Amino acid sequence: MNKKIVLITGGSSGIGKSIGEFLTDKGFKVYGTSRNPEKIMDSKFPLVAMDVRNTETIVSAVNQVIEKEGKIDIVINNAGVGITGPLEETPASEIKNNFETNLFGPIEVMKAVLPQMRKQKSGLIINVTSIAGYMGLPFRSVYSASKGALELITEGLRMEVKAFGIEITNLAPGDFATNIAAGRYHAPLIKGSAYETTYGNTLSMMNEHVNAGNNPIEVAQAVYEIIQTPKPNIHYKVGAFMQKFSIVLKRLLSDKMYEKLLMNHYKL
Repeated sequence: MNKKIVLITGGSSGIGKSIGEFLTDKGFKVYGTSRNPEKIMDSKFPLVAMDVRNTETIVSAVNQVIEKEGKIDIVINNAGVGITGPLEETPASEIKNNFETNLFGPIEVMKAVLPQMRKQKSGLIINVTSIAGYMGLPFRSVYSASKGALELITEGLRMEVKAFGIEITNLAPGDFATNIAAGRYHAPLIKGSAYETTYGNTLSMMNEHVNAGNNPIEVAQAVYEIIQTPKPNIHYKVGAFMQKFSIVLKRLLSDKMYEKLLMNHYKL
């Protein structure tokens, strides 16, 4: 039986690395991507050069895998970056970079692989979003917006490509113990700012949540289960019970009640 070929963006660390190692152990042929693959010495699977903010590198990486393997069965759009800060004090350049990485990058990856998947009459794309994409969070509004937008892109696109035998789905993780906090852009805490206290407290809380997060292997297991599902659902969530339940609460509560719940949680 031919091995299924998997391409994972952002496969050199964190959740992407965990997914890649898990699928490799399950017998898949995995390719990961990294902006600087030559610097990664401990990868269990091959890495190809890709910066999701650069369309040329996306097309080049996808073509490399197709030339080597003749197909791509599964794409996991995992590459992403965090961002925190009061919207008023977050530079426009950083907001644009976040959307380039979290939204426009995955879109360009999908554009690059869809012709091959149409040719194959099969394929699966899993877009890794976030539970934060289901709600606007204080001092994370940009991150919530970029991940929420990817959720909606997926909803629309999966209907466009279903006739070609291609499945697309979202997987929204909660907080997991990865290095995302280290790579996240933090708008600086400004002495005397109107947001100095509230943003400072929220930032500390967010970092604690990530450090105390679940093992990213849970995300890898969820990806594996999706791959084994012939007709995947549109949305999947993985994480702590209360994080997943927060999405249910948003549907059940009035907007203002839900907002009050969040403000109490963040002590605002």
